[in-house]
Parts: sequence; structure tokens; C-alpha cells
Amino acid sequence: MAVALFYGSAAFLYFHPFSGNAEDQGKIASVFYTLVTPMLNPFIYSLRNKEVRSTLRRAVNKLISWLYSHRSRSDQTKAANSATMVGKGNGTPSAEFVLSGFSERTDVQAVLFMVFLVIYVVSLLGNLGMLVLIRLDAQLHTPMYFFLSSLSFLDICYSSSITPRLLVDLLAERKVISYPACLTQFYFYAVFATTECYLLAVMAYDRYVAICSPLLYAISMSSRVCALLVAGSFLAGITNATIHTGFALRLSFCGPNIINHFYCEGPPLYAISCTDPTINEMVMFIVVGFNLFVTNLTILVSYTYILATILRMRSAAGKHKAFSTCASHLTAVTLFYGSAASMYSRPSSRHSQDLDKVASVFYTVVAPMLNPLIYSLRNKEVKDALGIAMKRKHLAEK
Repeated sequence: MAVALFYGSAAFLYFHPFSGNAEDQGKIASVFYTLVTPMLNPFIYSLRNKEVRSTLRRAVNKLISWLYSHRSRSDQTKAANSATMVGKGNGTPSAEFVLSGFSERTDVQAVLFMVFLVIYVVSLLGNLGMLVLIRLDAQLHTPMYFFLSSLSFLDICYSSSITPRLLVDLLAERKVISYPACLTQFYFYAVFATTECYLLAVMAYDRYVAICSPLLYAISMSSRVCALLVAGSFLAGITNATIHTGFALRLSFCGPNIINHFYCEGPPLYAISCTDPTINEMVMFIVVGFNLFVTNLTILVSYTYILATILRMRSAAGKHKAFSTCASHLTAVTLFYGSAASMYSRPSSRHSQDLDKVASVFYTVVAPMLNPLIYSLRNKEVKDALGIAMKRKHLAEK
């Protein structure tokens, strides 16, 4: 039947005489063997095949059984949560939270554990290697690499505030985190995330001065100015984290205290609070909005001037060098801000919360691993310094 349907419509298309009316008939025949036939084939083989019908019947029965058992467990969980809320009272703070993580399947958790462990080890080795390389090579003792070493140190801290806890939870049966530990993780996550935003903006300003005002670069970006810019970035991070953590202390949690995330963060915490989180959400919108506005404006203005300066250059070699010094930074900025923006710019829903976890993995786990690779693979000076270091090690072994 499938053969007759396919070859019959194809034969009608290719063997009837050509005319204007035949063209329309040919289109109808094409619809049959390109669209209708792929749809009908599974029905033909399933409706006329006893083994397929039996398999389909068993699959439907299993699905119905699974849905019934899942509903029963859900009802039991709701009943237990209701009892917990009655026992604790509506305004009593809970002593612990449960992180939902990614999956409850043991095989999936084992795979994720290995993946995140490799990423974390590579992140630590890459960023520590960048710190050591910049420290040992005198040619890299410039403002640009001072900021890069600060970014590497920050990425180590940033990744370490999230990934070790994630790895422990992937091996644990219950992903429980205490109330103080949750707020502590939230505080340091906010510190390092905000500091990285400002540090990336500082690095954009550094490239602006280097390309647009090269004669004044040594004076404008002195050691004192560089240290103040990095200290200011950390101060902005500490201020932001203190504000959000301070307002989070006003929240009470009465259960069920299941955080739909793999670490403690503002929006998932607000979602399970018994206290009205409107004030916290407004504060987050204002403060985070201000931080993003300042840092994004700095990056955009800096690169607008950089682009205008590069386009005025007559030397092709000068243009290539200017572009190459900015390419690594632009890649890091795109990776960090792109994943963060995809998390905070969508309306909240169950599907969007799952996407938020994926976006969070990128800018809390993957980005700290990729940053040293981006700056080493796309930077000639770093590659030269790495080559010199490898030669020295090889000669020392001889």
C-alpha cells in the first residue's frame, strides 16, 4: 500500500502530458508524495500490523500507569507540605531549603557531575595559569594584563561560589542547603557577578584609552588608576550584594521551600517567600538596572569611539592590531552579557525557569572556563609568553 501510494502519485506527476492544467494537477500529486505520504506511512504500518498495535497498546498502558502514580505522589507531597505549613505557622522562617537542581535521575546526575567537574578543573587551571603567566612575564606587566589577571582571579572566586556546591548536590540524595548558607551563597554570587560587569566595563575603557589616546595611555592608566578602577569594581559588587542580601533578610519562608534552581539566587528565592517580595523585586529592578545601564553604556561608548578611530586609520596592520586587541574582550562581553540577558529579559514561567538554569550554567560555570582560553588563543602576546615559558621549562628539565 505504501509503495502504491508513493509511486502512483510520482508516476502521475512525471508521466502525464504537460499543459497549464497539468501543472496544477502536478502540484497536487507533489503534495501527496512529499507531504501526505510521510504522514500516512506510520498509520498504514501501525493499523495493519499486529505487533505494532500490541506494542502501542502496551506503551499507552504504561503511560496511563505512570501518570496515575505521578498524580498520587503529587497529592501526597501537597498534603505533606500543607501539614508542614500548619505546623510551622505562616510567618516562621524555615531552617533549610531544597535545591531542585537539573534532574532527579541518577544516571543524568552522574553525567552532569563529570561534565561540571571537568569544566571546574579546566576553569581553575586556566585562570591560575593566566595569573602565573602574567606574573612571570615582564612583557605582560601592562594595564591591560593587570585587568586580565584581575578577571582571572575574579573568575576563580565566581566559579568557586557556585560549582563546588553544585558538584556536592549532584552526588547527594537530598539537595538541602541551610538558610544561612543559602544567603551566604547569594551574597558572594551577587558580589562576583556585579564585580565582573564593572570589570568588563573597565577593560573596555582601557582599550578606548589605548587605541584612541595612545600617547596619553601611560599617564591615564597609571598603576594607581588601575588599582582604583579594580577596587571600585569590587566596591560596586559589595554594595550591590549588601543591598540585595539586606532586603532578603526581611523575607520569611513557610514551605514548601523548594528552590527551582541549582544555587541560591534572588528571583527563585522571592518565588517561594511567604512575605510579599514586591519591595525586593523593585529594589532588584532599580539596582540591577542601574548597574547594567552604567556598564553597558561604558562599553558601548568606548567601542563606538574605538570603531571610529580604527576606521580613520590608514595602515591595514594598525587596523588589524587594534581589532585583535579588542576581539577577545568583545567575545568575553558577549558571552557574559548574552547569557545573563537571556535569563533576566524573559517573562517567568515553568519553561523559562528551565531555560534560566541553562543560561545560569553559561555565565556562572562555562564563562569562567572560557575566558582564559579566549584571551590566550586570540592574543599573540599571551601565546608568545606561553611559548617562552614552555621553552624555559623544557631547558630547565634538560
